[in-house]
Order: sequence, then structure tokens, then C-alpha cells
Amino acid sequence: MEKFGPVGMAAIMVAVVAAIATIGAAVVSVPAPVQGVTAELSGQLTIAGSTTVLPINQECARLLMEKNPGLRISVSGGGSGHGIKSVGAGEIDIGAASRDVKPAEMEKYPDLKPVAIGKDSVAIVVHPSNKVSELTLEQASKIFAGEITNWKEVGGADEAIRVITREEGSGTREVFEKYVMKPFERELTGKASVKPSNGDVRATVSGDKNSIGYLSLGYLDPSVKAVKINGVEATVENVLAGKYPIVRTLYLITKGEPDELEKAFIDFVLSEEGQKVVEDMGYIRLTGETGEIAHAPTPEATPMSTATPAPTPTPTAATPGFGMIFAVAGLLAVAVSYAVHSRRR
Repeated sequence: MEKFGPVGMAAIMVAVVAAIATIGAAVVSVPAPVQGVTAELSGQLTIAGSTTVLPINQECARLLMEKNPGLRISVSGGGSGHGIKSVGAGEIDIGAASRDVKPAEMEKYPDLKPVAIGKDSVAIVVHPSNKVSELTLEQASKIFAGEITNWKEVGGADEAIRVITREEGSGTREVFEKYVMKPFERELTGKASVKPSNGDVRATVSGDKNSIGYLSLGYLDPSVKAVKINGVEATVENVLAGKYPIVRTLYLITKGEPDELEKAFIDFVLSEEGQKVVEDMGYIRLTGETGEIAHAPTPEATPMSTATPAPTPTPTAATPGFGMIFAVAGLLAVAVSYAVHSRRR
């Protein structure tokens, strides 16, 4: 076997050192992907409309601004009709609705692009002390039409019924009328007390033992009592099973195709994190591109004042490729072999 000589040996050692240096450079210059980190959003976004969708929008806006300090999102209510009209007129960026967009609204604002973000139901509520815990759909229809005016007519106390309703244009009101009033060809009584939001209906009923109203499933709490309708409780589980008779879709709406910020907000609401917000607020999440309904046990929502931001992932160094390691090992083997051979010679 021919000797490599001093020059050959030096060349081999230089190659080995160069290969090792290359590995070191590769380790430093190829960081691991950082999960969940995207380009930061900045700018302003204005959202208004349905008071049913309001809690979802408020929490999702808070979370998205927390992740993007340069982003400012203004969220307000006003009702579904207000949201649809305002986004159609270009006065806001995103409208929120708790009902379908009407054909007349689409005709007036043909560029509207509704996106379903969840499902909801409407519960009929009374004061917790009211003895009445169940109504048929027709009884409810008669009460809200002003045909049944005393609680004793439906098994309650001998007290006059005070009807609470929502304003015209409210998505909650329109869904209520669709499922409770129209099937019996009745209209809401003109003597009803009109309230501008789900929260106002809840506050009024909780403070008046003889009142009755209706509100979004997401607004139910111990301050009011949801009555059974046709023997079925107003729960997420019964809505999912098709047992409870009132159900509706919740929407975010843009004028035309959404721009970068509008799309970022809608995508966040549709993400796993956003759909968890939908659940936490007492509504029904969507899953998949077809808008199927899905549900998991609803945990308590994290209070806004105590929410803890998610930690920022730290980049980690990448592992060098096996090909490079084998190359260095091969060169070292050649050097060792030469040394052994020279010694034996």
C-alpha cells in the first residue's frame, strides 16, 4: 500500500476539521420552527351588531390583541339588524348577526359575505320564584301575543303577566317570532316592554317576579329560570339532539371578501382557540368546513382580569443531518487507518 506522506495526511486532517466546522455552523444557523408564531398584526378593526355574538367577539378580540399589541379592535352591540346595515354601508369592518341575512338585505347590500361561527338557541325565561316551570309552545305563543294575561291560566299565581321582548331588528326577536309566534299565526303584543339587548332582558326578568322574556342560551344564569318547552329543557345537549325546537346560526359578516385584518379575526374565531371561546360562552361550536355542530363539556370561562397570556415559545437548535455525521466518520476512519498502516510499516 502506498504511503500518503505528510502532505496527504495534512490534507485529510484539514478535510476533517473543515467538516466538523461545517456541522457546528449548521447547528447554529438552522433553528427549530417556533410553534404558533406568526407575523404580528397591526391596525384597527371595528365590529358591531348582535348582542348574542357580543361576548364571543369581545373575548376573541381581547385574545387577539393580547397576541398582537399593535392591533386595536373595537367591539359593540346594537343588534343584528344594526350590524348588517352598518357593515353593508361600510361604516364598520365586521357585522355580527344571530340570524340569517334576509333576502331584502342581500338585495340592498349584495356584497355581504356571511361566515357561520357557531350555533345558539333561544330560551324563554321567568323569575326563579315563579311556580311555572313548563309551557307548551302554543301557551308561550298566547302569552307573548297577550291572549294569556294571568299566570294562573298556566298553573301559576293569580298575578298579571308582564311580557318582555326585544326591539325590532334584533336577531333574537326574529328567531323567537319565527319559531314561537308565526307557526300559530300570532304577533307579539304591543303592550310588551321592549329591551335593547339580551342583558337588559335578563336584568328585567330577574328583577320582576311576574315577568316573562326570552334570550340567548349563552345569557342563561341563575338570576333567571328557563322554562321547559313541550317538556324539553333549553340546553345545548337538547339542541344538539334536535329535541329543543328553537335553534339558529351565528354569523360574522364582511362587505366583500375580507381584508387581512378582517380575515385574521374571523380565522381566529374559527380556530380551535376561538371555538373554545364559543363553547366557554355557552354557545355551540362548529367543526369542519361544512359547519357541522360539535360540542364538548363547557368549562368556566377565564375572567378577563385573570387570564394568563400563553408563554412565547423559545427557538431550539436543530440537529445536524446524519449524512454530514457519516461523512466526518468516514474521513476519521481513513486517517486512523493511515496512522495504523504507517506504524506497522
